[in-house]
Amino acid sequence: MKIGNRTITNDGKPYFIADIAANHDGDLHRAFKLIELAKEAGADVAKFQNFKAGMIVSRAGFEGLGGQLSHQSSWKKSVFETYEDASVADEWSGKLKEKCDEVGIEYMTSPYDFGSVDWADNFVNAYKIGSGDITWLEMIAYIADKGKPVLLATGASDMSDVERAMKVLQARNSEVVLMQCNTNYTASAENFKYINLNVLKTYHEKYPETVLGLSDHTFGHSTVLGAFALGARVFEKHFTDDNSRSGPDHKFSMNSVTWREMVDAVNELYHAMGDGIKRVEENERDTVNIQRRAYYLTHGMKQGEIIRKESVFPLRPVYEGSILPYEIDKISGKKLNKDLPADTCLKWEDMENV
Repeated sequence: MKIGNRTITNDGKPYFIADIAANHDGDLHRAFKLIELAKEAGADVAKFQNFKAGMIVSRAGFEGLGGQLSHQSSWKKSVFETYEDASVADEWSGKLKEKCDEVGIEYMTSPYDFGSVDWADNFVNAYKIGSGDITWLEMIAYIADKGKPVLLATGASDMSDVERAMKVLQARNSEVVLMQCNTNYTASAENFKYINLNVLKTYHEKYPETVLGLSDHTFGHSTVLGAFALGARVFEKHFTDDNSRSGPDHKFSMNSVTWREMVDAVNELYHAMGDGIKRVEENERDTVNIQRRAYYLTHGMKQGEIIRKESVFPLRPVYEGSILPYEIDKISGKKLNKDLPADTCLKWEDMENV
């Protein structure tokens, strides 16, 4: 598939999405700064979220839970108020897109209602569907029908949820990124036990032509390295400039330093993975000569003497035309055609049949 100017394939280069999300803290110029930092840190995409608080959360519903759960328990404001603060004003979208174009990074968003989808369509080349909407098939179909690549996160879902959503997507759109995800945002070290990267193998077996990805909320980039090795090529992490700031996403986000470390490490792994064809590589051709063994004479020999197994021993280095250890049976019983001193690398040209 192609998103903007980047082609993304199952065996291609990694594609990094910096999810700025609510980390703009309601400040457009801060959002601009984060876009610039994301680009400098090696991100391919700066992603935001388009929603209206009243179209994504119920004030009464969350108040009725009797307390804020999971990562929301640490929020200083109510869930509804936090979503109000985190929302992106419609008039920001064009400005964010212009800023992304200016610095040379892809603009993307996750829209959470039909109106936001229509509005975002003016600015994006692809859509991201958050894990929480995996059961909202009407929304999935609406986004898929826009005819642009769709990234689907699958946190807090079982395989039946994934299959149901993918059936809707694939009936309408062949350009899909299927992303493994865990939606615990507490930044606890215990979360690594639940990332379950091997689900990517299950996804590949079920959807072999689909590009795979990882939407992740753990510290560091070990999960991203593992996901890349298992075939994922699209990676989404939250992005901030300061993990100590107050806000719903700052704590578990990557910052510009850790993001650059991640990008560099995954790109190193990309080059290290190779094409799977076993060969003597260009950078190790010299080591063939200095590390492999060839047969050397254990003692001086005269012309006409018969070569026996005890006449030779395999040592480093190898010269062109020398005899390799697995060829011992081919030289035993031949005779020398010249005088040779001890510790001479024996060559085919030094022998003749008896």
